[in-house]
Amino acid sequence: MKMKAVVVSEAGGTDQLVYKEVERPKIKSGWSLVKVKGFGINHSEIFTREGKSPSVEFPRILGIECVGIIEETTDPLHFPIGHKVISLMGEMGRDFDGSYAEYVLLPNTQLYSVETELSWKELATIPETYYTAFGSMQNLQITEDDRVLVRGGTSGVGIAFLNLLKGKYPSMFVAGTTRNLNKTNLLLNSGFDAIVEEKDGSLQTEETFDKLLELIGPATIKDSFNYLNEGGILCSTGQLGGKWYLEEFDPIIDIKINSYLTSFYSGNVAEDRINELLTYIADNKVKVEPEKVFRLDEIQQAHEYLESSHSFGKVIVLVEE
Repeated sequence: MKMKAVVVSEAGGTDQLVYKEVERPKIKSGWSLVKVKGFGINHSEIFTREGKSPSVEFPRILGIECVGIIEETTDPLHFPIGHKVISLMGEMGRDFDGSYAEYVLLPNTQLYSVETELSWKELATIPETYYTAFGSMQNLQITEDDRVLVRGGTSGVGIAFLNLLKGKYPSMFVAGTTRNLNKTNLLLNSGFDAIVEEKDGSLQTEETFDKLLELIGPATIKDSFNYLNEGGILCSTGQLGGKWYLEEFDPIIDIKINSYLTSFYSGNVAEDRINELLTYIADNKVKVEPEKVFRLDEIQQAHEYLESSHSFGKVIVLVEE
């Protein structure tokens, strides 16, 4: 049986994302076949496509997240046919083929049952992005009176984090950073209260904040502590700065006096937390909307957009409405 998929045969540019017909995966013990309804595009998939994930062998179907329904299963008790599921992280799209396809074969341990009335468009926007933002929000121990800074405000996680905060705390002061001030109106229209310019690894402001979501990562963590109030918390979640490790970092000196450094990793996945997130979204009427929606045969354009200086917010692909 055949299906449509996007296959990368060798590392390279967006032209390596080839939309073609391939064999549909066959069910095997401990795995289930998911009919893909949609998925988000992530920067890590760009890195993998470019050959920057040493463990990944080609050819490979990329895609580290998806939403869909169970087509075939080896565990009908937990995953009945037609049931809605979310999957994210693990080695999906890396050690084995991922979600850039009409169907994806996934380990049962990497499938999470969900009960939700959200549309496929909304649900496809959530997994990696909103889950990461939600875990970061919890680790930051957000309270209603906090002044918050999102370093990397134009990213999908940055916008998701903003929406989660504003859904519950509409009057909370939340500032976002950008290297490109041409995106100021986009950020303000999204709900940020103030915009801070990011320039050469430093923020162009003298303001300080109670909580700081660090999405640029190790490239700017030391600088970010300059903008944190005493007793504040910095959560390092993203690595948009392209640097993976903190070098010449002295915790005693570089963590601001009486402040805290934490992190959140989206690979820390649990079904109860996913459903807690969905409940939070529903209870607080959180805005869940992608910035751009593409079709499966438009993957090249989706990658090009996410890589461009015009990119903003979450980019998703809908495989089937």
